[in-house]
Amino acid sequence: MTTMTAARTTTPADRPAERPPMGLRERKKLKTRQAIRSATYTLVEEQGYDATTIEQIADRAEVSPSTVFRYFPTKEDIVLTDEYDEILLEELRARPADEPWMDSLRHVMHKALALGMTEEPEVSRLRARLGVEVPAVRARMVESMSAAGLLIRQAVADRTGLDQDGLEVRVFAMSLMGGLMEVSLYWAENGCEGELSDLMDRAMDVLEHGLPAGKPRGELRGKP
Repeated sequence: MTTMTAARTTTPADRPAERPPMGLRERKKLKTRQAIRSATYTLVEEQGYDATTIEQIADRAEVSPSTVFRYFPTKEDIVLTDEYDEILLEELRARPADEPWMDSLRHVMHKALALGMTEEPEVSRLRARLGVEVPAVRARMVESMSAAGLLIRQAVADRTGLDQDGLEVRVFAMSLMGGLMEVSLYWAENGCEGELSDLMDRAMDVLEHGLPAGKPRGELRGKP
């Protein structure tokens, strides 16, 4: 994920929703999750994904294997999860009620990219690369889309009054999640070159306006 392509003047609508400070218990949990993830990323970079075991991760993070599984059901979850989903959902809900829906989504997606590439740029690249190279990670990406899609459905329902379980809302949410996954895979397949935010904007354009104009089939085949 990457930083925003242009600086913006902060307005009340741009500021994150107010969050109560975490208590000691929540801070300890966050510290443990971060230690497990950091250990995993380091080991994967050192020896590869398949060679990295839960026991090695636990040892490097100075926790027990059962603690690792308590926080992350699978090794793939360690790679793919972060702390941003709820924050970004709050950001989406805090956008002005009269703002066009796609503008709100673009704002939040840019925020997500900025958070990832500013705080953990190498982790963002590693995640994207593993999604291409490791079938188990890619499969888990697909599975996790349902949970993320439900969050989007809830946000759509809050904004529009539509039924979050309605077909149209479900199709929209999963189209968005699938598109964002393809952005990540495309970026990794092309060596993580270029601005990820530009690729995200192209994906959002497809969702908003449909496919760009192509060439007639006969022209592609070199026929008149």
